[in-house]
Amino acid sequence: MKGQGIVYIVGAGPGDPGLLTVRAWRILRRADVVFYDRLVSPGVLRRAAPEARRICVEKRDSVVDLSDLVSQMAREAQAGRVVVRLKGGDPFVFGRGAEEAEALVRAGVPCEVVPGVTSAVAVPAAAGIPVTHRGMARGFVVETAHRAGGETPVLATIPPEAGLTRVFLMVVATLETVVGQLLAQGYDPTTPAAVIEWGTTPAQRVWVAPLERIAPEARAGGVEAPAVLIVGPVVQLRGRLRVRPVRRRARA
Repeated sequence: MKGQGIVYIVGAGPGDPGLLTVRAWRILRRADVVFYDRLVSPGVLRRAAPEARRICVEKRDSVVDLSDLVSQMAREAQAGRVVVRLKGGDPFVFGRGAEEAEALVRAGVPCEVVPGVTSAVAVPAAAGIPVTHRGMARGFVVETAHRAGGETPVLATIPPEAGLTRVFLMVVATLETVVGQLLAQGYDPTTPAAVIEWGTTPAQRVWVAPLERIAPEARAGGVEAPAVLIVGPVVQLRGRLRVRPVRRRARA
């Protein structure tokens, strides 16, 4: 008879399986059931135990209702199974991980959060862009460009002279809106900007342009989710810093 089950809310990292934490990899190898988001990379999913059931809980335009998802995970854990809720990046960085953890605790289900490498830092780094640099950026701010129900995102008001790199996650649907709000905040139209699609993976693509041109450049290239927008002088370092080359593969 199996013992008491547990739900692990695990950060899958930015996409490259090599950026999984050791703890995340070990837990995946023990998993009986893996509930995963659509954008978790296949390479990460392959690290789960071969016999583990894999259940996608996100479609292109919708996600499973929170209460339904928690009920499913609770049933599996109460049956004595090791349940992994696999979320891209870090589960507490715009990943709804906190809400899921709270709901599991309220339901009396044993739950542990396993942090992951956030795409807010790893994706720019993989493209040769540091989010901080002495003399260029004294810090950075991470924001989500996505709002539930398709609402227009409202950015934090941060003046350009603050010297902070701006990083926006889930930016594809609202790219023009984000750029427009930054320009309205007083950002110079020539501020360096970059859009990175599928960062850290073999499908990675990067567009670099002045802020006023970054949206049309990325759209012309057919940018798709997941993508990150980085705005600030640090983008100038793209191409100067040596990063591990990403093995390319043909796009479907």
